Amino acid sequence: MPEHGCAYFLADAHLGQGTAESNRTRERDLLAFFDRVGAERATLFVNGDLFDFWFEYGHAIPKRFVRVLMAMGELRRAGVPVTYIGGNHDFWIGNFLVKELDVAFTNEPLPLSLQGRKIFLAHGDGLGPGDTGYKLLKQVLRNSVARALFRWVHPDVGIPIASASSHMSRHHAPRPSRSDEDLERMLGKPWFAQGYDAVVLAHYHRAVHRRSNDRDFVILGDWIERRTVLRMEEGRFSLFEFEGR
Repeated sequence: MPEHGCAYFLADAHLGQGTAESNRTRERDLLAFFDRVGAERATLFVNGDLFDFWFEYGHAIPKRFVRVLMAMGELRRAGVPVTYIGGNHDFWIGNFLVKELDVAFTNEPLPLSLQGRKIFLAHGDGLGPGDTGYKLLKQVLRNSVARALFRWVHPDVGIPIASASSHMSRHHAPRPSRSDEDLERMLGKPWFAQGYDAVVLAHYHRAVHRRSNDRDFVILGDWIERRTVLRMEEGRFSLFEFEGR
C-alpha cells in the first residue's frame, strides 16, 4: 500500500435504504467522489455499510448496486488501492469484491501502518463495553453455517426478508448521547494503550475528530445526510463534507 499521496475514508452510505430519490442522489455523489479519488490517485478505504444490505449467492448479487461496484472496479483497474471493511449491514459479502473487482476485503478490524501512522481501522459495531446481546447475535449471524443456510433461500425471497431485518437493525444502531470525549475514552483509549496513534471508526453516524497528544480519534459520520469524508495526507487527518460535482 502506498506510503505517499493521500488516503480517503468513508462509511455508512446505506445504499438501498430510504426512497428511490434519496438513493439516486447518494449514488450520484458517491460516483462523483470516486471520480475525485481516481483523479488524485489516492488510496480508498470503505469502512463498512456502503450498502444497507448485501448478500451474494453462488451466481447472483443484488443488482441495484452495479454502478457503484463497477466504479470501484474501475478504480482498481486504474491502479488505485481500494480496501473494504465489512460493517454490520454488509458483513455477508463473499468473494465477489475480491475475485471480480480486485478490491481487498476484510470482516475484521484492520491495523494499518500508513504515512508514518499506526492506525486502528474498524467499522465500530460491537466495540467497547456492554451490548452483550448484539455481540452474541453478531457471532451467530457471521457464522459460516448461517450463511450457508441462507443461500438455500431464493434471492427473490431472501433479499426482501434480509432487507426488512436490516431496517430493524438500523433502528437498533446507536445514536449515543455521550460526549465526544466519552466516546474517545470508551472506543479509542483501549487501542491507544496498545500503541496505535490513530483510531478511525464508523457506525455511529456522527462526525467526530479529536486530536490530542499526537493521537487522532475519528468517527466518520455518514454519507446519508452530510457526505462526510476523512482525508489523510502526510500523516494528518481532516474530516470534511464532500459537495459533489
